[in-house]
Amino acid sequence: MEMIAIIGDGAMGTVCSKLLAEKGFSVRMWTPFADNAAALASARENRRFLPGVKLPAELRIVTDPAEAFVDAKLALSAVPCQFIRAWWRHLKPHYPGGIPICSATKGIENNTLLRATQILAEVLTGSADGDVPLTVLSGPCIAREVAAGLPATVVAASSRRDLAASVQRTFTTGRFRVYTNPDLIGVELAGATKNIIAIAAGILDGLRAGDNAKAALLTRGLAEITRLGAALGGRRETFAGLAGLGDLVTTCVSPHGRNRSFGEFIGVGKTRQEALDSIAGEVEGVATTKSVLDLARRHGVEMPITQAVHAVVFDGQKPDQAITELMSRSLKGEID
Repeated sequence: MEMIAIIGDGAMGTVCSKLLAEKGFSVRMWTPFADNAAALASARENRRFLPGVKLPAELRIVTDPAEAFVDAKLALSAVPCQFIRAWWRHLKPHYPGGIPICSATKGIENNTLLRATQILAEVLTGSADGDVPLTVLSGPCIAREVAAGLPATVVAASSRRDLAASVQRTFTTGRFRVYTNPDLIGVELAGATKNIIAIAAGILDGLRAGDNAKAALLTRGLAEITRLGAALGGRRETFAGLAGLGDLVTTCVSPHGRNRSFGEFIGVGKTRQEALDSIAGEVEGVATTKSVLDLARRHGVEMPITQAVHAVVFDGQKPDQAITELMSRSLKGEID
């Protein structure tokens, strides 16, 4: 059976390891953290991210970079966006060129403003447009629900249809359905930007602002992330699909979503650091808010909700004041 390398020991890396091992693949998970590896190997459970979910005995967990890709036919990169560059620089000497990489990361790198696949290409080839066989796996996918065998549907996106189809076949099970999508840019941007709207949704929950407010937020949030996606070369219809609207709804309503939970802590009065300290794992939307606002300014795209989230999270603006300013903007038509 084919070997698949999982890079990262977070919730997504863990649940994908479980899914693939149970499907019959040989799976090796690599983490740079020796303590984490030892705990995972002994408990056969990721107690930090997926407590109570038992890992298959066949799953191997390694920390030596030289072991990460041995005999692998596919690598899944499940690394928080701001850490991709450092982790993959460490792995680069051991990466056999030509092995397809599927990214499950949802974020935009600060300063460079690169998407996850662009970071991977730049690290491995020296250019963000370098020739690396890349796909993206994204969509409404709460890890603990997938681990529990609840049905979920996502997309595999690549500019190469054969790669997307290969990832589709690899990950699809009776409870995990994968569609293909040729719009890698749109899928990747949708996954990154929806986290910002999820923070805003959490803030509304913390303020008990009501269902009307959240419905308006999701609708207008989708409008502004679609504008940015189109400006950067993504397809508008992608943002109405699983990677866009589907993932947006899930992450804005699920009690398990880290970005929504972070926003709720902000809404009830916690500081940014207090909110981050209350959540296990990386809250991708926090750093991504900075990157997306920079992208919006660079491309002349209006993103008032993103601006408001940035003002609350980084500039100390009170959430109630941010809502007032959003509601008091000059009147306009709904259709751009």
